[in-house]
Amino acid sequence: MSGRSLHDGRDDGLVPLESLALQQVDTFAGLLRAMGRTAFGGRQLGEALEICLAMARDRSCRVVLTISGAMTVAKQGRVVCDMIDRGLVDAVIATGALIAHGLTESIGLTHYRYDAAKSDSDLFDLGYNRIYDTLEMESNLNDVERLVSTVLREVEPEGGMWSSARLCRALGATLSELDHGPGILRSAYKRDVPVFIPAFTDSEMGLDVSTWAMGLALGTPRRDRPDTDEVEEVLQAVPPFNPFLDLQQYARLATKATRLGILTIGGGVPRNWAQQVGPYIDITNHRLGCHMRPPRFQYGVRICPEPVHWGGLSGCTYSEGVSWGKFVPPAEGGRYAEVYADATVVWPLLMKAVFEELDRDPAT
Repeated sequence: MSGRSLHDGRDDGLVPLESLALQQVDTFAGLLRAMGRTAFGGRQLGEALEICLAMARDRSCRVVLTISGAMTVAKQGRVVCDMIDRGLVDAVIATGALIAHGLTESIGLTHYRYDAAKSDSDLFDLGYNRIYDTLEMESNLNDVERLVSTVLREVEPEGGMWSSARLCRALGATLSELDHGPGILRSAYKRDVPVFIPAFTDSEMGLDVSTWAMGLALGTPRRDRPDTDEVEEVLQAVPPFNPFLDLQQYARLATKATRLGILTIGGGVPRNWAQQVGPYIDITNHRLGCHMRPPRFQYGVRICPEPVHWGGLSGCTYSEGVSWGKFVPPAEGGRYAEVYADATVVWPLLMKAVFEELDRDPAT
């Protein structure tokens, strides 16, 4: 052992780990805190609890929830509703598919467990759309389209122009009136939380809005019209929809916040769109001579199984985001936890623990 100085970790200020003693755990928060004193994903989940609580208790922090993946089909929508209803979320950024599948629940419809005995060709013929181990009925999506069309027909957006946030708010107002049950857009409407869908056309909702616009252009159903060049006649119509309304609304929200936190489920477009606000203000200042304070996320919790080594945004670390000006460096107070796990396994545990702690805290 020549040349080595053998230390005890306590003498160097290291934090000792503790074996997980389940007989000493009687709450979800207690379990996650005990896991936080272990290692690997368990430790990260424990860290995630403390950061989520810090975000919730920081009155000057505005929290952005980004969600990708089929979380509503996976029956996690009520978790989002609870977070919104408790005032833990100031903006939601999601995929259009996730919101569309959530709408089926909101109007009283059902998803089903996949029966592996049926082939995907059989499922198509029966009107079932498969999402891994779960089925969405095509008839459900037709009912969603009727809801979307009703809102588009009856609501006049400001300036005659829709954005995803404007449409989601109008849908939330309609859901609140219908009162069929809980739903993300209904909760968001009641708490005045904007819901943004940045990749709007990549979704059933985007297709619904487009077919509505084409229907207006045609005037009558195609089957009642003489033969025409359908590609030229039908696919020329576009709806009054401007995604830059979303971009500017979200940028205003972020720049007005004293501090920002982000809770990311999965990755993809919602995560990147939410995080780009800092660079957006940076380049605006540089190119236009403005002096706006660039918003940086100071808190972050990410639940996603995507590894970093593929090089994609879904798996990139918060540390990497520091290099883009998206996050406050840890040395300057940034606090982050990254849990590499299936969100359907750990997200409910995390939020149950957060709710327990906040229910005990009269300040929140």
